[in-house]
Amino acid sequence: MEQTLVILKPNAVQRELIGELISKFERRGMKITAMKLSRISLETAEQHYREHRGKQFYEDLISFIRSGPSVIMILESLYAVDIVRSMVGATNPAEAVPGSIRGDYATSPGHNMIHASDSVESAKREIELFFKPEELQEYRLAVRPWL
Repeated sequence: MEQTLVILKPNAVQRELIGELISKFERRGMKITAMKLSRISLETAEQHYREHRGKQFYEDLISFIRSGPSVIMILESLYAVDIVRSMVGATNPAEAVPGSIRGDYATSPGHNMIHASDSVESAKREIELFFKPEELQEYRLAVRPWL
């Protein structure tokens, strides 16, 4: 099984879309192995977005992700990274297809509702940044044979 990190950003929380967005992943057959509601620290935000340091939008990105609580979770399934990225949609909501999370709910690239790891390697790094090993839950979904 593959794991990926998903962050429902502060605007998703403020718009009261947490349950609706999580249910999309659950209905797809994704297993939640860790989840928390947390305000992301400056240090963690800077580490998370380190590849964007020096870019014009970096400061806004850091400010936005810290502007309120986010829901941070680990999802697990076969091909988790690719499935979640497909469900999330293009970074720019104007390019995101209808039916994707950004295509249905977001209006600006900087405040695009949700983060999803872009590779298995990124997912591993991001999971270690946001979760301690003891926070991950191991369990078997009874419906797994039907997915």
